[in-house]
Amino acid sequence: MSIHMEPNDVHNQRLVSHVHPSDWQNPAPDGPYNLVVIGAGTAGLVCAAGAAGLGAKVALIERHLMGGDCLNVGCVPSKGIVSAARRAAAVRDAPEFGIQMNGGASVDFGATMERMRRLRAGIAPNDSAERFKGLGIDVYLGQAEFLDENRVQVDGRTLTYSKAVICTGARAAAPPIPGLDQVEYLTNETIFSLTELPKRIGIIGAGPIGCEMAQTFARFGSEVFLVEAQHGILPKEDREAASMVLESLKKDGVNLLCCGKDLTLAPADGGKVRLRVLSHDKGYDETVHRLLVAVGRAPNVEGLGLEKVGVEFDRKGVKVDDHLRTTNRNIFAAGDVCSPYQFTHAADFMARIVIQNALFGGRAKASALTIPWCTYTEPELSRVGLIESEAQAKGIAVDTFTQDLADVDRSILEGETHGMVRVHVAKGTDRIVGATIVAGSAGDMISEITLAMTHNLGLKKIGSTIHPYPTQAEAIRRVGDLYNRTRLTPFAKKAMERWLAWRR
Repeated sequence: MSIHMEPNDVHNQRLVSHVHPSDWQNPAPDGPYNLVVIGAGTAGLVCAAGAAGLGAKVALIERHLMGGDCLNVGCVPSKGIVSAARRAAAVRDAPEFGIQMNGGASVDFGATMERMRRLRAGIAPNDSAERFKGLGIDVYLGQAEFLDENRVQVDGRTLTYSKAVICTGARAAAPPIPGLDQVEYLTNETIFSLTELPKRIGIIGAGPIGCEMAQTFARFGSEVFLVEAQHGILPKEDREAASMVLESLKKDGVNLLCCGKDLTLAPADGGKVRLRVLSHDKGYDETVHRLLVAVGRAPNVEGLGLEKVGVEFDRKGVKVDDHLRTTNRNIFAAGDVCSPYQFTHAADFMARIVIQNALFGGRAKASALTIPWCTYTEPELSRVGLIESEAQAKGIAVDTFTQDLADVDRSILEGETHGMVRVHVAKGTDRIVGATIVAGSAGDMISEITLAMTHNLGLKKIGSTIHPYPTQAEAIRRVGDLYNRTRLTPFAKKAMERWLAWRR
């Protein structure tokens, strides 16, 4: 099957030549496999490479593009244009630092998107069919279908296996919005094919994808209308943290239509889209040149023959236990097809669990993973563990410590004072149960707290760890200081005062 990506330029041709080469010849199966991996996104690639590296005989099957969403339509292309938009904003804001941009500056959207495609193509060899063949893995391009308990079929070939793992991921799915089926719209799978900047763009959904793209296109020069059913943006995050990001989006010109009700869509002249919605009791009727739908995901379970092998699934995905085993004891699953955490790094570590449990009889648990995540707006919003409302819902009493970046010297000097580090600990202890960071590099900063949570290092130890000055990460250490001050009770302070008075 020949595959191409739009625009069909030299960069996308180079990408496809790596991740779904048109002249690829599937191997002839030679005996049973220890592990058959279905799907070559992050989870599948890690499963295949890890198992083969340990000596297993592995088959890897992919029906579309190796690298999955992350390389082709997710993390890589999105951060490629997010980085460009940050440069545009830096130029715009340069006068705040005493730097005058004589003559101004403009965004060449076509060149920006070409840069993204070029860089994506440069990363593609890491996920290529040829590379994984070189790792000793039998790579098959085509649709996989289970035949029975120990056999799967692809491209007319029958593969026998001891264990299999489903890593087919998920895809964008259209939500039930009146009129959506009558208009042309973009998803995360198609927005990176744009070559011309839309003058006006509507975005439905103020989750991470919606917020990142809203800010990015606003910085490029589009008039952006961001529609969200709930109040504010990023509804799953700490509300104060989300409001900090919202202020930045508004500064960039994003029009937020939240608490949206009665959303309807209709075709307009010239291929445009008419968007009507009620936001805070005010009606909006906007015509946009492009529409991005950034809500709705569906697991890729069709055509696999899961019913034949007793693998249960529903609209949320394949059902697995804590060891990532499906309802068929010889078949496992990892990544977006079965996980509530649809992140590349989560898929990576779920794959490692599958290798242990499927090949070596391990009992590793997905619930033991400490999974951070980040929304790559500016400022970034990163998080690990629980936020306060979730802790309350679970009946977990917490103490909360917050350090505002407005009081951190490096943040002041960088002009990035609108942010914070917030850490929740189990009440009366220094055991961290969750944290949220809003900062320019929050995605990098959260790793220190994730490390502490993973290895049971309390907030006290973070407070006693020297951090270089001046850095924004010093804010994390200062949160530790806030905790340590709570240990100085009035009684302890009085006792020390008496001791020091006696020593004078």
